[in-house]
Amino acid sequence: MSSNTTIEIALQLTENLFHLSKIDYQENVVAQAKKCLLDYIGVTLAGTGMYGKKTIKLLDQIGSGEPKATLIGMGRKSSIEHAMWINGLHSHVAELDDGARFGMIHPGAPVISALLPVAEMEQVSGMDFIRGLVTGYEAAIGLAKAMQPYHYARGFHPTATCGSVGAAAGIAAMLGFTKNQMKDALSTAAISASGSLKVIEGTAELKPFNVSKAAVDGYMASAMARAGFSGPEDAFSGDTGFLAMMAEKYDKDVLLQMGKGTLAIQNVYFKPYAACRHAHPAIEAAIILKNRHGLDWRMIKSATVTTYKTVIGKHDHREIKGISSAKMSIPFSVVIALAIGDAGIEEYSESNVANEELLALTRNVTVLPDEELSALVPEKRAAILEVITNDGNRYKERVDFPKGEPENPMSSEDIKEKFFNLVAHSLYPKQNEDKNAIVQAVFNLETQMAELFALLR
Repeated sequence: MSSNTTIEIALQLTENLFHLSKIDYQENVVAQAKKCLLDYIGVTLAGTGMYGKKTIKLLDQIGSGEPKATLIGMGRKSSIEHAMWINGLHSHVAELDDGARFGMIHPGAPVISALLPVAEMEQVSGMDFIRGLVTGYEAAIGLAKAMQPYHYARGFHPTATCGSVGAAAGIAAMLGFTKNQMKDALSTAAISASGSLKVIEGTAELKPFNVSKAAVDGYMASAMARAGFSGPEDAFSGDTGFLAMMAEKYDKDVLLQMGKGTLAIQNVYFKPYAACRHAHPAIEAAIILKNRHGLDWRMIKSATVTTYKTVIGKHDHREIKGISSAKMSIPFSVVIALAIGDAGIEEYSESNVANEELLALTRNVTVLPDEELSALVPEKRAAILEVITNDGNRYKERVDFPKGEPENPMSSEDIKEKFFNLVAHSLYPKQNEDKNAIVQAVFNLETQMAELFALLR
């Protein structure tokens, strides 16, 4: 593309996101933003129970800094950057945070991890926070959507790369940046964005690391812009620009339509299962078959998952090397669902991951790519599960839209119940005791922003 065209994209992105940050939102958009926030708080509190002891050690090494922002569920405050870092780690480790299938991205973890500490320090109103959340989601999801599937195929982690741009856009919107300041924030985030999908391999526990880095990078980009540092005129274009470096191709129309029509936040999914979203159609199919036919997993000989080709080489592994590896594995996730009838935090336990019977059946689950199902992506991310029992019976189920997608949504009550389940796994009991008050504060955010921060400590 020519330089003029790409500069047009950079300018139009800023124009659209700036406009979005200033308009009045429809009631359903505000309600969706509150659902995203409650879901984020729930997964972050659950993350304290999973990572809390490690993150305390991390803070012992790096220090807490000046206590300006709440470490959610940790009973303490830290510096702005360290709050973003620790909350970011906790928000993504459970593999239950929200996402967008068209962008293959988890927007809430990096965007809200960046927004909350700044909102607390600056005493931002609830409505301004919602503006930041909506705008941040729009930037992160829209940018990722425009580059897929090429961005993912190159080995980039969209939650990290596009998440940092979303975090910068969200802070700029929340704090009422000028249009030029917002452009500089986006540009600065674009030139520093990074994050590799190597984090999902083997025993690695660094997928949440990418989230933390994206949140902090987005914050620093916004701080640079607010201080008056100008970014390049066309950070998204040219041979060394964001788009050329991150993807073989991109959809210009998607970029130019950001902030128009149906907003990105309205099409996020929420996760009922604690596994990579690519595993959810197969998990749901397994639960359906188990419940419908009363399947005893010990009587299952083998299973085959037929699905889209993107997962091959990333999520079809049958050798499990820990909890993180298990959550990335479609075969193990199918076995857990067949054995227990669910795939929540409790199911991905150390004992289950080390259970030889479960691992033996996992090695008999095959994931196959299918051209027809691949052609449906991203409109549908479908899976067909076929189970064969020891006596030769075959059972088959197809799932196109697993629970939580906009076409098969989780209601506000579903999100509330999910939150109650997650908060029970937090490191300390305080938030579990205050769970109803947290829900009320989130759903009345316009008037209870300050009360929410007090409840999250």
